[in-house]
Amino acid sequence: MGKASGRAHVIQGLIKYHGLKDKKRRLPFHDSISVCAERLTTTATVEFDKSYSENKLEINGKPAAGTEATRVLDVVSFLRKLAKTKEHFRLASKNNIAEGKGLGFSAAAFASISMAACKALNLNLSTDRLSEVARLGAGSASRSVAGGFAIWHANKNSRSYAEQLSLGKNLSFAMAIVPIASSVKTDVAHAESVSSPFFKARVKDVNKKLRLMRVAVKKGDLATIGSLAEADSLSLHAVTMTGRGRLVLLAPESISVMRRVAELREKEHVPVWYSLDTGPSVWVNTSSEYAARVASDIEANTGLRVLTSEVGGPAHLVNEHLF
Repeated sequence: MGKASGRAHVIQGLIKYHGLKDKKRRLPFHDSISVCAERLTTTATVEFDKSYSENKLEINGKPAAGTEATRVLDVVSFLRKLAKTKEHFRLASKNNIAEGKGLGFSAAAFASISMAACKALNLNLSTDRLSEVARLGAGSASRSVAGGFAIWHANKNSRSYAEQLSLGKNLSFAMAIVPIASSVKTDVAHAESVSSPFFKARVKDVNKKLRLMRVAVKKGDLATIGSLAEADSLSLHAVTMTGRGRLVLLAPESISVMRRVAELREKEHVPVWYSLDTGPSVWVNTSSEYAARVASDIEANTGLRVLTSEVGGPAHLVNEHLF
C-alpha cells in the first residue's frame, strides 16, 4: 500500500442523464453523452498506511462529512475489498476553481479519487472497470474517467460503464464556461426529476437524441452537437421544474447568458449554443476559432466571469500530492 494522486477533468453533459433507477449503485434510466473540459480539474491524493487508526477525509480544505463522506467511502471501500485490505486511509481532493454549480466537479472528484486510490492500493484496473468504480460515487464520474467525448452505458451486457466515442477528425470544439453559484445539491435535482409528469416523455426523447449525438460526434458536426445539447438542456430543466418540489435551478444570470448566446447566433451568425447541467452555470459551446470572442462578448454583456476551455482527456495520475 502507498500514496498516489490522480487528476480528472469535469464533464459537460451533452445528452444528459437525469434521475437514478438504482440510487445505491447509481444506475441511470438511460445512456448519456458528455465532453470533458480541459480547463477545470479536480486533484485527489490518497494514502493507505497501517499507522492510521481512522480514515481522514478532506474535500476542498474542509473535513468531509455526511453524504460526501459516505460516497467517498463507497468508492474506497469497494477498492479495498478488491485489494483485500482493511487499512485506514487519508484522502484529500481539491477543485481548481471554487465557484459555480452544475460544472461537473463531483464527476472529476470521484474520477480522480478512484484513480488515486486504485494506484495507492496497487490495483490494475481497465478504464471501463475503473469507470464502474467511480460511478459508485457520482454517476457522471464514469465519463470523467474515460475523458474526451464519452458515452455512459446505462446497461450494456449487464454492466454500466463509460467509454470514449470516436471523434470526427475535423471537429473544432471549445467551450466558454460561466460559473454561477447555487446551494442546491445535484442529488436533490435527480430525485425531483422522476416525479415530473414529463419524465417518461423525456426518456423517450433522450434515446432518440443519443443516436443523433453519436452520429454528430463521429462526423465532427459542431452545429448538431451544439443544437442537440441546447435542446436537451431545456428538456432537463423543464422536467426538474415540473417535479413534485417545483425546483428551479436557473438563476437570472443563467437567463442573461442564454439570451446573449441566442443573439450571437441569430443576429451575428456566430456558431454558438448554450448548455446547462443540473445547476445554474452555463456552458457555451462553439469552435476554437470563436471561443475567445464569445467569452469576451458574454463578459462584456453580462458582467460575469467567463473561462475558456478545450476538450479534456481521461483521468490520469500526477506526481503533485496534496499532502
